Amino acid sequence: MRHRPLAVLLMLFALLVPTTTPAVAAAPVQVYGAWHCGDDYCTWGTVRSVAEFDSKNHWLIDRGDGRPSVNLVVLSFVEPQKLLRRTTDATTAGGVPVGMNRDIVQYFTSRGIRVMLSIGGITYTDEWDAALAENATQLGLNAAAVATELGVGIEIDYEQNTDPNLAGLQAFIDAYRSVHPYDASGTKPAARLTIDTAAGDRWLIGINRKATADWLRTDNPVLDYANAMVTARPTSASSHIANWQEHIDGKSQYSPPVLPLAPAKFTAGLYIAYGRSPLPECTDFANSLQKATGDWVRNAAPNGAGSTPGLLGYMFWAAEKPSTRGLGTQPPNGCEGGVGAGATSYGVQVPMGPLRQS
Repeated sequence: MRHRPLAVLLMLFALLVPTTTPAVAAAPVQVYGAWHCGDDYCTWGTVRSVAEFDSKNHWLIDRGDGRPSVNLVVLSFVEPQKLLRRTTDATTAGGVPVGMNRDIVQYFTSRGIRVMLSIGGITYTDEWDAALAENATQLGLNAAAVATELGVGIEIDYEQNTDPNLAGLQAFIDAYRSVHPYDASGTKPAARLTIDTAAGDRWLIGINRKATADWLRTDNPVLDYANAMVTARPTSASSHIANWQEHIDGKSQYSPPVLPLAPAKFTAGLYIAYGRSPLPECTDFANSLQKATGDWVRNAAPNGAGSTPGLLGYMFWAAEKPSTRGLGTQPPNGCEGGVGAGATSYGVQVPMGPLRQS
């Protein structure tokens, strides 16, 4: 019997013994939060008792087993001109809606849930323009002062699609950061400063271009991250993913181009309240978009920016009563079975830990 050459034996061994490539672990869902519109369609114009507030919002702090359903709540919205002038009137105290008070903030923070205030929203686009034109630096300083007073972070929701005041927005950010510098550890609530962009790269182009190029870089971060907001109405998983992929890819065909955004520098937005029927995102995790898109969100690969796969997580629009039409998330329409079950499925950390930086 002739001996087989060593090379042939090694080839046979390779065919018989399977080889595997170590799998890259999916990124953790680090941000899992809800914008919150209060019970008066995002104005927060009345003071509420903690007991009454809890009766309408208990699902946020208890997914059914005593653990919170989310690790972030963004109270929406602060009117920019009133914040600039530190207005006090029937619905506002020192520039902040009276419903966004210390008791409500502590309702969440005492359970380990991070709280932020959102400045703007689509209703207050003109007020953003006016406040930035009047004194953008003072607006940033006032926002920083409110963040200190309440122990919260700040979200920039400036939805000007046509000729946004980017110089003014830069001055706002510079002023805020002069008081609360960027904090990669995430341990200082008031240092958390984020921005909202469109669902994809085709709206709010000027703001998105500036934020991606200058404020959301991994080598010199200025803002903590961006939120890819919800679309005009709920759509399919594939449509949402296509929008989010635009942020990762950028738009090289635009002039000037929109640069790619690191997956670790933004969250994905989904509806939990829309129309007159409960959404699976609120009530049925097994059939929800956060489940259908979960593998993509946790594994989306960088494409020109960043080094680690996966978005930071999800933001949900919006708790309680975001609109005068349709259902909100008050009982019996709480979201324990959707958002809460998702927090369990994805092992969401409460309180939120340090975020991935690249």
